[in-house]
Amino acid sequence: ADPATTEANARRTDYVAALRGASLKGVRLGVFRTGGGADASTEKDFRDAVAAMRAAGATIVELPKLKVPDSVGNDELKVLLTELKTGMNAYLATTTAKTRTLADVIAFDKATPRETVLFGQELFEQAQAAKGDSAQARARSRDYARAAIDKVLRDHKLDALITPTTSPSWRIDVARGDNAAGESASLPAIAGYPHLTVPMGYVHGLPVGVSFIGPAWSEARLLGIGNAYEQASHMRRAPIFIPSLESTPDSARAFAPAQLTPK
Repeated sequence: ADPATTEANARRTDYVAALRGASLKGVRLGVFRTGGGADASTEKDFRDAVAAMRAAGATIVELPKLKVPDSVGNDELKVLLTELKTGMNAYLATTTAKTRTLADVIAFDKATPRETVLFGQELFEQAQAAKGDSAQARARSRDYARAAIDKVLRDHKLDALITPTTSPSWRIDVARGDNAAGESASLPAIAGYPHLTVPMGYVHGLPVGVSFIGPAWSEARLLGIGNAYEQASHMRRAPIFIPSLESTPDSARAFAPAQLTPK
């Protein structure tokens, strides 16, 4: 039902076939940055990932950091606030939940204080109060994001862009709330362009990924590139449940009381 997907059937292809014989030989990849960067451990894993791609035959192009205008973020927020209310109301109307509108959700949260101990609901309240049409804001931010990605791919003759996906998963606590740091998804998400993330390493046992970003309808190409990197690096491990980082052997030793020898 989303008009953004009207071309999807015409563009459909065999994604599994795109994986067969995929190689990084001759592939040109640009190191793409827009934000403040990831933490030091994630950056080290990214450097190792880039080295593995280079060893597998890819050409790596270091790109200047892209400064995204604040207006893009402002437009994106306007779209979020406007479409959040419309979309949530439409969705909740199809359910049997007692909260059938965004206004109902806001009222429920206010009447149930435990729901907002770690997070407020400022965005919900702003969305409920939002008025007007976000079509122009959506078009401006989308057109900027598409032009920015297309230009860097074209100017440097790149097959795809690469960047750390984000830092390791973080703790949410009472004092600081959400401690997210570093991400790569905003620009391709605004553009509506494909964005593939593949395991590239582990930071204290927590997985981190490398992102491959391409132009419109390049899903098959990105899957082939990502598969070639995955086969060259073999970084994925089967997931396990870690009760806490402090329970891992290295951390447990670090937190254990020091054994002092009397003099």
